[in-house]
Amino acid sequence: MRTERNLTRLDRVFARLDREPERPVHLDVPKMSRHRIALFSGSLAFYVAIVWAVVITSWLVRLDWQVMFFRPYQQWPEIHAFVDYYVVLGQRGPTAVMVAAWLGWRSWRQHTLRPLLALGASLLLLNITVGAAKYGMGRLGPHYATTVGSNEMWAGGDIFPSGHTANAVVTWGILAYLASTPRARRWLSAVSAVTSLGVGMSTVYLGTHWLSDVVLGWVAGLLILLALPWCEPLIARCEAWLLGLRDRWSARSGRPAPAAATPVVLAPAVADPDAPAREPVAAARSRGVHLAPGPHTSRSERTPVTPVGSRRPPHPERHPRGTASTARPTSGS
Repeated sequence: MRTERNLTRLDRVFARLDREPERPVHLDVPKMSRHRIALFSGSLAFYVAIVWAVVITSWLVRLDWQVMFFRPYQQWPEIHAFVDYYVVLGQRGPTAVMVAAWLGWRSWRQHTLRPLLALGASLLLLNITVGAAKYGMGRLGPHYATTVGSNEMWAGGDIFPSGHTANAVVTWGILAYLASTPRARRWLSAVSAVTSLGVGMSTVYLGTHWLSDVVLGWVAGLLILLALPWCEPLIARCEAWLLGLRDRWSARSGRPAPAAATPVVLAPAVADPDAPAREPVAAARSRGVHLAPGPHTSRSERTPVTPVGSRRPPHPERHPRGTASTARPTSGS
């Protein structure tokens, strides 16, 4: 009697994921269009204008000092505890872990390394550009300012532009950049914009950044997101190299290399020539038919489910079929 193994919830999840294509064909990789180039050029010009306004100690620096003397954390002390927690959404470590976990699940689900590689490329650009600007201009923060009304530039600081704000723009904006549909991209863009805006204003409220630091941090993060399509060819080459390395490592270790689903070639039928042909496993998966996880073989390759031999218990006087039984001695006359 054949018994079927009861599928657990995890088995059903893996069986559903096994029907996913190797790489969804509907994913739209952003291109560096004219509209994006125009936005990038305008944002870059705005970035240079903010830096120049701070360097020459213009009205923007005077606004920074007015906001600092206003001391928002003293004007609204009841929200101080909430802002202390909210500003964590702009810290590099916690946000990178959360977003990397989500994008790692997407990479596993869609059988592509592009989400994780795009996140790595954006964080690398963030560290290089924002870090170089911070240490290159060396501006002191409001708590360490020495001269009232000065721009506090080239004094050994590291707060211009705001790293919290730029990190919030890039980390949460990468979710919108990697969205699969235009509707999801619009919603995620709005959510990331509001989140990064709140993180920037939180740093101004706490007095850790000037207002111009936050504005420049927004623009710096936007420039990184706008420049990501230029990195897409490099991301594709890195993905191909990593997948090839995985296949070579699998071949050396003796394991079968994970490859795209291919139709299973069945053995020629020997029982009934008029019987309908068996559907390949890959075709069944593409149609959405539920298949249990594990290797699937044709019926001709499976072991028989009927037990071999007789099901009756052995008997001392019973002989197997096909063997001659010896004559029983007769008793009596």
